[in-house]
Amino acid sequence: MREQYDFSESVSNPYAKKLKKQITIRLDQDVIEYFKQLSEQNGIPYQNLINLYLKDCANSHKELKLDWK
Repeated sequence: MREQYDFSESVSNPYAKKLKKQITIRLDQDVIEYFKQLSEQNGIPYQNLINLYLKDCANSHKELKLDWK
């Protein structure tokens, strides 16, 4: 290894703003199974599918309509 490196001409990571943050979330078992089935059909990991769905909801400003009767 070198003692010093020259980063004067380095370029910042264009994907740094899109890094994912690990969290803990509690989901119902049937929700997990639903996304796992979609995962098998589409070949996309189920956690990525959940993220894509939530991202779509956020981008379209979708609001949850609760009707407590």
